[in-house]
Amino acid sequence: MILIQAIIQPTKLSNVQSALDEAGFSDTIVGDALGYGRQRGQTALFRGNEYKIDLLRKVTFEMVIDDDDLEPIVEIIRNASRTGTEGQIGDGKIFVLPVANVIDI
Repeated sequence: MILIQAIIQPTKLSNVQSALDEAGFSDTIVGDALGYGRQRGQTALFRGNEYKIDLLRKVTFEMVIDDDDLEPIVEIIRNASRTGTEGQIGDGKIFVLPVANVIDI
């Protein structure tokens, strides 16, 4: 079994969920995250003052899947979460981790 953890833009969450549902993969965990990578934050104006916002809002998206489903699910997530055809800095990352055991509570 494999754990897929994707960190994506919040605006792309519904696209990713819809694409996975259409392909028959619907079991997910979603959470909020703050961070930055190559984006290095943004600047914003508030009441005439400029502020540096270092941590940007992202969404973490996790799934535990069978080994055979890895490639199609990664492609679905990549295609649904990209900005434009090639993607841009800040679109996110996908992490693939082995799962040793799953225990029901």
